[in-house]
Amino acid sequence: MSDARALARAYLEQQRLVGGDTVVLPGDSGLGARDSGGSRSGALPPSPESRAPSPAAAPSELLPPGLSFDPPSGDLFSTDPVQQAADLGAVARLVADCTRCRLCESRSHTVPGEGPVDARLVVVGEGPGRTEDATGRPFVGQAGELLTKILAAIDLPRELVFICNVVKCRPPENRAPQYDEIAACTPYLFRQLELLAPKVILAMGGTAAQTLLDTKQALGALRNKMHRFRGIPLIVTYHPAALLRNPNWKRPTWDDVRIARRLLDR
Repeated sequence: MSDARALARAYLEQQRLVGGDTVVLPGDSGLGARDSGGSRSGALPPSPESRAPSPAAAPSELLPPGLSFDPPSGDLFSTDPVQQAADLGAVARLVADCTRCRLCESRSHTVPGEGPVDARLVVVGEGPGRTEDATGRPFVGQAGELLTKILAAIDLPRELVFICNVVKCRPPENRAPQYDEIAACTPYLFRQLELLAPKVILAMGGTAAQTLLDTKQALGALRNKMHRFRGIPLIVTYHPAALLRNPNWKRPTWDDVRIARRLLDR
């Protein structure tokens, strides 16, 4: 049993003895944090097998200092530093020190993303390229110049948009990020989106779309419709790098970003 869980159990037992409510622990009831929805709690009867949830205070209100209620992690009591990151700067500092996957071995700079904390639109791409790795900034090469023009076409200065990628380090030779690399990096992306709470997300390219929508569908099947990421409207379109290779996709991309613009204006 981890120190955090032992501390939590001792605290909750103390609350039971003095008549306080307690939360159901994942290992006791068979209900993980995702099943509980962050709102299940219950009294602590003698037998762990017979514990049944009942309405009570929010779990986060019952915890001693230093512990947090973290449904996305799958663990009721979490000390995950990503989930505890209080702002985008804290996320960026965690990214800078990250060694969760092999991409850390060849990077020059991490590329956490950039933009205002009150951005209404978030653009998510695949991963940093050579120029991004050298500068630590997202979308600053040829693809970045094209993205700036695309945003300007819908009256959105780049400075008003938060721009980031699924993975925060450059894959060697600009290859597509592998599954384990994406899995290691998505907690940073999801925490950024949680902190930003934008009005619209624009997923550029298949990797971004499939990651955010948790699907294997091809980009073509995901375009030209509105999706949602945790309740936030999400539009899928081509990555600017793909437009440089195939200019015929510029018109469909224009159609997609106009949908995003209309959603922002609603």
